[in-house]
Amino acid sequence: MELISLADVRAAAERVRDRVLRTPLLPGPRSDTPLWLKPENLQPVGAFKIRGAVNALACLEPAARQAGVVTHSSGNHGQALAYAARGEGIHCVVVVPEGASRVKAAAMRRFGAEIVPAAPADRQATALKLVEERGLTLVPPFDHPDIIAGQGTVGAEVCADLAEPATVLVPVGGGGLASGVATAVRALSPRTRIVGVEPELAADAAESLDADRLVSWPPERAQRTIADGTRVGLSELTFAHLRERLDGIVTVTEDEIRSAMGAIARESRIVAEPSGALAAAAFRTGRVPADGPTVAVVSGGNVDPALLSEVVADGQ
Repeated sequence: MELISLADVRAAAERVRDRVLRTPLLPGPRSDTPLWLKPENLQPVGAFKIRGAVNALACLEPAARQAGVVTHSSGNHGQALAYAARGEGIHCVVVVPEGASRVKAAAMRRFGAEIVPAAPADRQATALKLVEERGLTLVPPFDHPDIIAGQGTVGAEVCADLAEPATVLVPVGGGGLASGVATAVRALSPRTRIVGVEPELAADAAESLDADRLVSWPPERAQRTIADGTRVGLSELTFAHLRERLDGIVTVTEDEIRSAMGAIARESRIVAEPSGALAAAAFRTGRVPADGPTVAVVSGGNVDPALLSEVVADGQ
């Protein structure tokens, strides 16, 4: 299976430059070892997904753009694709799993997406049915080279802003972000350790890498985690990237995720959704050696206000 390259990431960076915020590195919560946060919650849609969505749309043929696009998403990718498609005048349909975040679903509608609900186990099949029936082009959340290359621009920016970080921590859901970041960082800073982070309750990627084969968890098993962006498993493509380019994966508990969300908000003034707090949670638990400057990717900040208020208050 062909993996993306640094050249693909650099080409994506040129395509997305005028549509995506180049996020800075900001100081993380207090610690003995320097922690830097890469705040992708500051993107126009509140998450890194805008990078892959913009890059994927830029690569579409004119006929596909005219026909429209479809995806399946629990929230952030759907928002990103809807936002990017609106800017290009492209019709966008998002298949949303029942029980998805109301905050994220409402944002998709604001960005002009047509919403099609489906059972969590049926969302990909529903999207493929719409491709067949309506001639739409599928823009998957993570399982495509153009998506992975777009997400890889996060890693390229990290290496441009911080020379040879000791460790880069990145959340893992479907694996597109981790695949792209690992590709860029591995090429630009070979001595940097690249570690994925998952919730214990959705640790299919950790199990897959341990078994050296793709392991899929049933949707109802992964639904238990608060980190809704990680409730989807890897694809063969993202698994191949992670197996080749990650140094490992660690897991964190639900309480550790909530604690990290609160600490990031109180001490760094950064809003992180549960999935976005995974990397910082792994750093705070000490599961990754703190042997030099560390970057934790905050993948998104689209969090229910009630949950945010709760986790901030918990640490006071």
